[in-house]
Amino acid sequence: MVNCQWLIVNCQWLVVSVSRKSGVKKKKKGQEVPKRPVEVYFDAFNQQYRHPVNRVIQWIAIPVFAFSILGLVWMVPFPEIALLKKYGYDTFLNWGSFFIAGVVYYYLRLAPTLSYAMFVTIGVYSFLIVQLEYVEQGGGPAVWSVCACLLMASLLALYLGKNMEKVAVPFRSFLKLLLLGPIWLWHFVFQKLRIPY
Repeated sequence: MVNCQWLIVNCQWLVVSVSRKSGVKKKKKGQEVPKRPVEVYFDAFNQQYRHPVNRVIQWIAIPVFAFSILGLVWMVPFPEIALLKKYGYDTFLNWGSFFIAGVVYYYLRLAPTLSYAMFVTIGVYSFLIVQLEYVEQGGGPAVWSVCACLLMASLLALYLGKNMEKVAVPFRSFLKLLLLGPIWLWHFVFQKLRIPY
């Protein structure tokens, strides 16, 4: 009985000390919870990008932009590592692998649930890039040229959409949209499904 009480007291102490160290504070009555950086970005995007045609353009062009960037990074030649080649692990190790890890980690720091959705999205993109590689091997166009054309088309569409807005969108905000646009689109899906992100 004494051991159980001692365990309960120490567990409570541990929870309190960890919450103090991590900066978690209890919300006082009438006090607003501060917004996470990702929510601040999304609010800014929602304020800056209001034109309905531009929203449709973004739903098409942002995923195409993300796909084409991944495809171009995927196609950068990767140095051959004998140890990996010996065991057959060199097939999917390329600069795209490191790019994927960096992107998913960055999104994970901003919004974990949205990063999982992006991880699945990147998996679909990777599958499509590998299919484009098979088409190239069969005599089709080079993957880098397809991705470069998609990149130019999506950038042009996003830039023209940006110019449709009543209030001029700063170029820096446009660059943030290119970086955070994929999870911004996913956040609309999560809101519609009432899934917290």
